[in-house]
Amino acid sequence: MTWQSALLAAVSLGAIVVAVIADPVAQDPLYHLFADERKMASVPNFMNVMSNLPFLVVGIWGWRIIASSEETVMPTTKLAWNVFFFGIALTAFGSGYFHLEPNNSTLVWDRLPMTIGFMSLISIVISEYFSPHLGRKLLLPLLLVGAGSVAYWAHTESLGVGDLRPYAIVQFLPMLLIPMIIVLYKTRSNLGRYVWWMIGFYVAAKVAEQLDDNLYAVGQAVSGHTLKHLLASLAPASLLYGLLQRRGRVQ
Repeated sequence: MTWQSALLAAVSLGAIVVAVIADPVAQDPLYHLFADERKMASVPNFMNVMSNLPFLVVGIWGWRIIASSEETVMPTTKLAWNVFFFGIALTAFGSGYFHLEPNNSTLVWDRLPMTIGFMSLISIVISEYFSPHLGRKLLLPLLLVGAGSVAYWAHTESLGVGDLRPYAIVQFLPMLLIPMIIVLYKTRSNLGRYVWWMIGFYVAAKVAEQLDDNLYAVGQAVSGHTLKHLLASLAPASLLYGLLQRRGRVQ
């Protein structure tokens, strides 16, 4: 084992240990209260529902790019890329469904597609920067871990002792590991700058989410949560743009 892989393993193990020893974290009921609850065209919470459409566009476009050029991605990573864009497209439906009637039951279908995106992305980055064989081998176990984290949270909520710790690991550990992998193995892939763009848009989306009420108070036009969806959709769109650039260079 190299020192780079040992460092990544240590960080992953450390994050898991911290989560295990921490107290269970239940879902905050206030999470389901959003600043913009306007109903338009008979659609409740219209802006928060419709702002998920860019995810569908990015997902479908991503499938087309993967299918249209064999040289765009390595054969060993093609499945992971297709799963990634499937998760992105599915997010449009899962998040849209949740925002029609925000509650813990619908939130399950919001979070499941996101775990598909997070976990397949880790597989892709491992394949692009470290080992295509390892990335492909980890894809299914990672997807099962992601889905299991949501199932575990939903089950614990049904028992009245909700626990978000596994889901928090699934959501935030990739955002810690991915930059480390890029830095430690920076010469292995030409997608580096686009991955950084993706991380930047994701961070901006999380900031907008926290400013939901504040941003909506400015003219009551666009809430922070609506802006979060738009910024978050630009995260996978950054990788899609990177694939387009790669295809252009190949051609």
